[in-house]
Amino acid sequence: MTFRTLDSVDVAGKRVLLRADLNVPVRDGKITDLTRIERLSPTIRELADKGARVIVCSHFDRPKGKRVPEMSLAPMATALEHVLGKRVRFVEDCTGTAAEQAVELLGRGDVLVLENTRFHAGEEENDKAFAADLAKLADIFVNDAFSAAHRAHASTEGVAHLLPSYAGRLMQAELEALDAALGKPVRPVAAIVGGAKVSTKLELLGNLVGKVDVLVIGGAMANTFLAAQGKAVGKSLQEAEMHDTARTILDQAAKAGCRIMLPTDAVVATEFKANPPTQTVSIDAVPADSMILDVGPATVRSLIALLPTLKTLVWNGPLGAFETAPFDAATVALAQAVATATKSGGLRSVAGGGDTVSALRHAGVIEDMSYVSSAGGAFLEWLEGKTLPGVAALEA
Repeated sequence: MTFRTLDSVDVAGKRVLLRADLNVPVRDGKITDLTRIERLSPTIRELADKGARVIVCSHFDRPKGKRVPEMSLAPMATALEHVLGKRVRFVEDCTGTAAEQAVELLGRGDVLVLENTRFHAGEEENDKAFAADLAKLADIFVNDAFSAAHRAHASTEGVAHLLPSYAGRLMQAELEALDAALGKPVRPVAAIVGGAKVSTKLELLGNLVGKVDVLVIGGAMANTFLAAQGKAVGKSLQEAEMHDTARTILDQAAKAGCRIMLPTDAVVATEFKANPPTQTVSIDAVPADSMILDVGPATVRSLIALLPTLKTLVWNGPLGAFETAPFDAATVALAQAVATATKSGGLRSVAGGGDTVSALRHAGVIEDMSYVSSAGGAFLEWLEGKTLPGVAALEA
């Protein structure tokens, strides 16, 4: 796709409405992870340095169209001020007189954060009047919130049709990385898909088998595929009602020339807890009283051996129950091998999804991948081949 970027616009002196994603994790009133704010900061710095009057809008949590003090963006404005190292103003509404007056006071290079857009019901309804009220504040719209681009909301899609609209640098980097991963990938290309349930990733799997050369299925969803093939998986989490679907996906892959890789061995335990007694068994010899909680070392060796044959890798979902030791071993080992292959220049690696990001951070390799998406639902919907409204609105 072709989309408009900041390279094609002069922002000096202009009021720029910047759609950010300040929906950061908060515990006990304190922000616990600044990643999204840090990744947003280059766009804000560029706009401010070029003389724009930067007006940042975002949602936070689910106030459902009502003002909820605990869901205010005031703490995010303070955090953004810390990250940018310059003053950031805050106004307690995102439209109306207060917002308009706050914008009027902005000079070139100034930054203002508006209050939570979801305090207004018109945000999630993509209400035209609410979008118009937002557009009234600015001359230009810049969307830098790929992670919210799968929502057709007033501040992500509606306002983009009312102002000259452009992709911010984070949005641009995300779209370019994703296009290189699946849109126009250098082949051979593989995808690793993990997670608990086939039912939650049906569209994803269906889309990938037609686009990749190798599809690696891990996590508990692999158990469903194994059981669908007649393998005994003991007490493992699996979806018996999805066996026919799993077989259909295997058939689709075969017709598309996509090789499916499932575990050949597994780490099992009789109960799921930290550091229980475990054993490594062939996938054909899972004890009836045990559950598969990670793929085994032979499977990991096969996956690592695959890497030198690939040019592109897309990763969504861990191989095992990585949050609980020792069932993080396979995911960590593979992640470190992918990082090594990426750093050598032979592999383009693109990863995303909440659990995936956590797993890569746990493995200590998040900075070594070609690109790690901070988006959750938007990344998944893109993998499923869906059109993202917030992105479509930026197409040139």
